[in-house]
Amino acid sequence: MTPEELRVLQRIETQLKKMPFYVAEYVRSKKRAGLSPNTLHQYLYHYKHFFAWLIRENLAETADVPSISYTVLASLRKEDIEHYIDHLREEAITQGQNETKNRGDGMVANVIHALKSLFNYLTKETETESGESYFDRNVMSKIVLHSKKETASRRAQKISSVILNDAEIYDFLHFVEHDYIDTLNSAVARSRFLRDKERDLAILHLFLGSGLRLGELARILTKKLNLKKKMIDVRRKGSKEDTINVLPEAIEYLRRYMEVREARYRGANESPFLFVSLYKGAAQPLSRRAIEKIVAKYTGAFSESEGISPHKLRHSFATDYIRSGGSLVLLRDQLGHSNFEATSLYTNLSNRDGEEVLTKMEQRRRPSKTQETPKLKTGRE
Repeated sequence: MTPEELRVLQRIETQLKKMPFYVAEYVRSKKRAGLSPNTLHQYLYHYKHFFAWLIRENLAETADVPSISYTVLASLRKEDIEHYIDHLREEAITQGQNETKNRGDGMVANVIHALKSLFNYLTKETETESGESYFDRNVMSKIVLHSKKETASRRAQKISSVILNDAEIYDFLHFVEHDYIDTLNSAVARSRFLRDKERDLAILHLFLGSGLRLGELARILTKKLNLKKKMIDVRRKGSKEDTINVLPEAIEYLRRYMEVREARYRGANESPFLFVSLYKGAAQPLSRRAIEKIVAKYTGAFSESEGISPHKLRHSFATDYIRSGGSLVLLRDQLGHSNFEATSLYTNLSNRDGEEVLTKMEQRRRPSKTQETPKLKTGRE
């Protein structure tokens, strides 16, 4: 478990002291089931908001959240939950100084999903001394959120507009390695870039050479790296262990990073995590947020924009994988999807062996000897 995840667990324990006992039971149960600390932490934030609303609306006859009985939840009517959903959509959320916004449909759906999970646990998985669940009537089972419909083509079009396509992948990685330093004006910034260059290139190549999620990349252990076989053991969502293939070029950049890791980050050999940085003169694992900033920094400089997220690099990999002849079956396994619904976004092409697909991807990204060296990209067209 990363130090970042340990900090989140500590925050969870602090929050649980301000929650009803059955919420603490729920969290313990879901931790055992493998729900990530970040997800549980977010759920607790949603529960805090929901319980506070119950008190304000006099649906809970108590002045503090820990005293709210599960019988209150059992007695809620569908109309009450619908009023809460209206409140979620209409409530003004503070954003910056003197700025407010309303929750989007995605955030409202996240809150309802968290409540559905809690109510399902309380009505199906709990047990009193008599062997019965805490209560039987699950009002959340009557709540259906109707999300906006989008065709697969429309979703793919939206994704395509914010990812790196084909030669852009090569241009981007070439830019970071050879031209990014010319965009830096201070000696300090140049020195820091040169210190972190091998690490940052390894991170970017790994995202674009494997399709890993941000959390999966942040949790990679050094001992799980198999450079010879071009494979990495990773921990997926739900704490599922998996092994993935990696593009040969990405493996080469990982090798270069490993060669300088201890020299650049003193004490790195003592850290079990692959990607580290210096904090107070000692090596510390890179957090998810730090990796997000690294990706945004380089993609922003490349496209002269705000940059893109690690998840868009994952989309870039998946799109390139299919265009290089990979099948949905192979891509599903490579991305760690539990079903074909998400994978089918990238469309179904012919089945190929995974290693052959990765080799072809690398060949397609490199310009042919007869082509001119790609010009430095200065803006998104």
